[in-house]
Amino acid sequence: MSASPLRDTRFMQIGIIGLGRMGANIARRLTRGGHQCVVWDRKPEAVESLAKEGMTGASSPEDMAGALASPRVFWIMLPAGDPTEAMVQQIAAFAQPGDVIIDGGNTFYKDDIRRAKELGEKQIQYVDVGTSGGVWGLERGYCMMIGGETETVRNLDPIFDCLAPGLGTIERTRARHAEDDRAERGYIHAGAAGSGHFVKMVHNGIEYGLMQAYAEGFDVLKTKNSPLLPDDERYELNLTDIAEVWRRGSVISSWLLDLTAEALAGDHDLSKFSGKVADSGEGRWTIHAAMEEAVPVYVLSAALYARYRSREENSYADKLLSAMRFGFGGHVEIPQ
Repeated sequence: MSASPLRDTRFMQIGIIGLGRMGANIARRLTRGGHQCVVWDRKPEAVESLAKEGMTGASSPEDMAGALASPRVFWIMLPAGDPTEAMVQQIAAFAQPGDVIIDGGNTFYKDDIRRAKELGEKQIQYVDVGTSGGVWGLERGYCMMIGGETETVRNLDPIFDCLAPGLGTIERTRARHAEDDRAERGYIHAGAAGSGHFVKMVHNGIEYGLMQAYAEGFDVLKTKNSPLLPDDERYELNLTDIAEVWRRGSVISSWLLDLTAEALAGDHDLSKFSGKVADSGEGRWTIHAAMEEAVPVYVLSAALYARYRSREENSYADKLLSAMRFGFGGHVEIPQ
């Protein structure tokens, strides 16, 4: 299979706004790949830390704009909702025609559609990037689902190519024939504005279901020593070993199972987790989209409701859900 005609090794300059768990590592991965990053965060210490790693620190988004060559590219990596909306509007106030605003968070896709129209009237380009990879993205790379105008996304390809995992060691899909190999390298241009975040939204809804299946299954295993059962039907099962053996050749092996095995190896009883499982919004949005489309999503709905229930009473399954969320994304539990 030939390489994608979009593959480009040009080095680019980009501003990264929001230097939390993922934003900082995105800046690091781009810098390691030869790109020039100008960084800003409301916490000066976060900016100072990355400046010591060779990046250019900015004192404000406006200061960042002055440090970037036109057309300027701003990548926002902030919590979805008001923080991201406010930053988009702040940048739009001083951005020039041809500049690009990228939202790499977990924004609701209908907000992307609105923003693209509003910014388009000022000839400012808007790109939404559903970004998956969590705290491991620096080393593993980020899976990206991108929405926006074709030419704009094409021009940004060096950035996406650098952030993506690449072909790696994953076996290539048999019978797949495509001139564009971006999907195999870990990123796609999904379509028009909003489509990237829509695909990522459904991705996270599926994630809820997968995690819930693992959590419930391990809860059944753990409870097999219940006093409700006859003596000869009780087993004291080693969940750490079960998670480990399932990782090796099992049809249900996955990265989530890898994280489960790691969590259990460190603490079989998951004592540091309360089991109060948070949800960041994408699961709810996926259910809403399914209802708009009249698509039945039994598993995804049940997984979302299970998270709501976890905040009222906690089980071992809930603790395992929390352990997996912490493992892949550093997500903390809901305060008690």
